[in-house]
Amino acid sequence: MNIIDKVNKKCKICSKMIVGRKDKLFCSIKCKNYYHINLRRVTNEVAINIDRILHRNRSILLEIIGKNAIQKKVNRIVLEQKKFRFNYLTHSYVNSKGKTFHWIYDFAWMSFSDDEILIVRKRISTNDF
Repeated sequence: MNIIDKVNKKCKICSKMIVGRKDKLFCSIKCKNYYHINLRRVTNEVAINIDRILHRNRSILLEIIGKNAIQKKVNRIVLEQKKFRFNYLTHSYVNSKGKTFHWIYDFAWMSFSDDEILIVRKRISTNDF
């Protein structure tokens, strides 16, 4: 079969038969652009909403810990009252003692018990830049 013969595949957008390479997914540049523009739009909408929540969580941690403190222990209710969303974080880290730190950018929090939360700020050194 010649690579410019019809392939028994249909365009992902308009369902027209695809002519061209075997790995081609769209019948035209118009369909390809439509697909990628809409994919990017939907992805951006989700990412922006999640990023807003992460920024809000970080702001809450900064407000509680202050500008200069490295760590602070607070009651869980303090975070809950400020509408902190515990299930949104950038990454997690389990230390050598088996305690899990939940990171939001440069701040982390760790549950000591059902009532106490330790908030920690990452120390930034000049070597990090």
